[in-house]
Amino acid sequence: MRQQSFSGLFLAVLLIIFFTLPAVSGELDHFSNLQGNIDIAGGTAHIPVMKDAAKHIMTKYPQITITVAGGGSGVGVQKVAEGLVDIGNAGRPISAKEQKKYPQLRSFPFAVDGVAPTVNPDNIVSELTSIQIQNIFSGEIKNWKDVGGDDAEIHIYSRDEASGTRSVFWKKCLNKGTVVESANIVASNGAMKVAVSQDQYALGYMSIGHLDNTVKPLNLDGITPTQENAINGQYPVVRKLFMNSNGAPTPLVKAFIDYVMSSEGATNISNNGYIPL
Repeated sequence: MRQQSFSGLFLAVLLIIFFTLPAVSGELDHFSNLQGNIDIAGGTAHIPVMKDAAKHIMTKYPQITITVAGGGSGVGVQKVAEGLVDIGNAGRPISAKEQKKYPQLRSFPFAVDGVAPTVNPDNIVSELTSIQIQNIFSGEIKNWKDVGGDDAEIHIYSRDEASGTRSVFWKKCLNKGTVVESANIVASNGAMKVAVSQDQYALGYMSIGHLDNTVKPLNLDGITPTQENAINGQYPVVRKLFMNSNGAPTPLVKAFIDYVMSSEGATNISNNGYIPL
């Protein structure tokens, strides 16, 4: 009898605690009283994370419309500074020149990403040194046989100067060296992946978050380019991914930024191959 009374009292206490605790709200609940449009452009490494976040938000709140476009980091910074988009993505910090021209910009880092030298899966080369890559991109080394591959011309693929992916690769792998004028210039990480996957003798570079089995990342100076090695400091060609706003973000834009940087957003970032901050 005493045991039954104790069990009943314990159950009553649990019910009181359950009904008096505040309800736990999901991160998406912050959009419940908001509506409007968010236009996003810039770094192409960001696109999978932005699209997934937009999909989750718009599915639950159809009164909100979010568009996501690329263009490169320089384009993202310029467009947001000029009021053409609400969020300008960049795979690098705002430059000193940009800070001077657009002092109102605010940056929100949300992930760490590595950039990997990449070849076609049929290429027998699996590793290069940074010096070898510098010599290839400068035109000093022109044939794969000189770095342990087939007797075939090396086809170099690069990005334009607006690209944050190019910026970090040029600084941290090429040591700010020369890139031959004959390099094939592609517009995005996605375009790089397609180009390298279709050219057996290509050498390019791309965000680790975009890698899949259609391309092969090369070990660099003996280090495998994984996000784990990027975050623990072993792999050196790394950068942060930023969202930028033109001054203080509006409530809707702030809710989006907060969602990307939330615990739910961290899962989304990890699922797309990046390391959440």
